[in-house]
Amino acid sequence: MNDSNYFKTIWTASVNTLKGLYVTWRYLFKPAITVQYPEEKLAPYPAFRGTLLFDAKTCIACGLCAKACPSECITLESRKDGAGKRVPKPEWYALDLGKCNYCGLCEEACPTKPRSVWHSLDYEVAFSERSEMLRCWKSDTPFLGEIWDPKAKKLKKPKTHLQVQSVPARRMP
Repeated sequence: MNDSNYFKTIWTASVNTLKGLYVTWRYLFKPAITVQYPEEKLAPYPAFRGTLLFDAKTCIACGLCAKACPSECITLESRKDGAGKRVPKPEWYALDLGKCNYCGLCEEACPTKPRSVWHSLDYEVAFSERSEMLRCWKSDTPFLGEIWDPKAKKLKKPKTHLQVQSVPARRMP
């Protein structure tokens, strides 16, 4: 290697090092944008599709959400009166969050205002067992739903659902 190539290599390496240091020094004095996660949490964007929630009081048990679901994770049964005639209220509604691909088609297909099934802004849902992913609702069940306990043969409240922050249960139009 001759002297001119040697000094050319040193010059190129020095220029590239200074360029890198320029970028580093430029960002060193800007305010931090890091969120300290457990203590601070970002609010999701308005179009975010989080956990599905259900409101049995507004549901008319039409079944359009179950028909629109490509994952076939929604099942429901209409309530029947004493004569066996269908009443426009659900007897029960079940949603398997393990199968759900969060596409939003069930929410779009719902004809009720406000929608009886919708995506919340909750992005921190943790399950300790597969059985907790199957959520069930009856007429007096909260938005979050309950899980079926096969041993006790009854619905129980989920233990490990973590709430992100106080976000509205429904999206505002």
